[in-house]
Amino acid sequence: MFLTGLHKKILEGLTGAVILIDDTQKVCYLNPSAEMLLEISEKRLKDAHINELFVEQDEQPSASISEAFHSGHPFTKREAELVLHSGSRVRVDYSASPYQDGKHHYMLLELQPRDRLLRISREEEMMAKQETTRILVRGLAHEIKNPLGGIRGAAQLLDRELDDGNLCEYTHIIIEEADRLRNLVDRMLGPNKLVKFKPTNIHEVLERVHNLISVESNSQIALMRDYDPSIPEFMGDQEQLIQAILNITRNAMEALISQEGRTLPGTITLKTRTLRQFTIGHERHRLVCRLDIIDNGPGIPSEFIQNIFYPMVSGRAEGTGLGLSIAQSIIGQHKGLIECESEPGRTDFIIYIPLELT
Repeated sequence: MFLTGLHKKILEGLTGAVILIDDTQKVCYLNPSAEMLLEISEKRLKDAHINELFVEQDEQPSASISEAFHSGHPFTKREAELVLHSGSRVRVDYSASPYQDGKHHYMLLELQPRDRLLRISREEEMMAKQETTRILVRGLAHEIKNPLGGIRGAAQLLDRELDDGNLCEYTHIIIEEADRLRNLVDRMLGPNKLVKFKPTNIHEVLERVHNLISVESNSQIALMRDYDPSIPEFMGDQEQLIQAILNITRNAMEALISQEGRTLPGTITLKTRTLRQFTIGHERHRLVCRLDIIDNGPGIPSEFIQNIFYPMVSGRAEGTGLGLSIAQSIIGQHKGLIECESEPGRTDFIIYIPLELT
């Protein structure tokens, strides 16, 4: 292959997908970003025709590429919808640039996924809103806890001075309710323990969650595993990660158990995959663990989906609205992010955790 070591390193470091084809429209090279975007490895498609890689929604890409080879002029397409070999679809902007290396003619295809750009923009906005919410909650917690301490202390002093047991009952209520409100504020603030980073295996975390949910559900739902065993260990807090993932999985379990008129058995799937050269918010990571928690429950109403990670937002009458907020806070401490996609019959909570050592 004519690519030098330096050229290959440059191409492999790009976030944009790059494909190189020869004048017979056979694939010579895909960089890791292209493999991730097109859901296929370079080895599997080496020397395959470009039409085996993807086809456009309205036409074969080979027609436009043939014309570019013939004319020697580059071209660009916007908002092209590609159908991949797996059957999934992606929307991209792509450009084709012909060039010659000695007697050999090649075409360099550069693809920029539109969906990913929109996702990055959405993530940055969500992370900014959540940081604003955390600052607001911290300030509110401080203003609430100070007078609460005074109320509780005054109730304790009053309790010591009272001789009437019936009146003491009221001071006990004041103390108990002050404690309950203080605990609620502490939960809104999220975990108050420092994160203890140590080598962590994501599948050990998931197996712990799997066992806990199996017991809690009393075999009323099916728990499925779809693991990628090649995912390496990373620096994380295992106990806090268990808490975050358990909060999400428990919500799915409760939604399935409480669903009325169900015809299919309730199922939760725990799925792991790796992503390369993946951007979380505004930061790009060489390797990321993607964890999907998928259930076939009723779905989350559209009016809740944008706000479910904020404190005190819940779709259930008996819910506190703190579980997802705490989960997002824990994953955020691991430089990751949680997203949610939902429709009736399928809800997918997607957790992204960088795998680089920190």
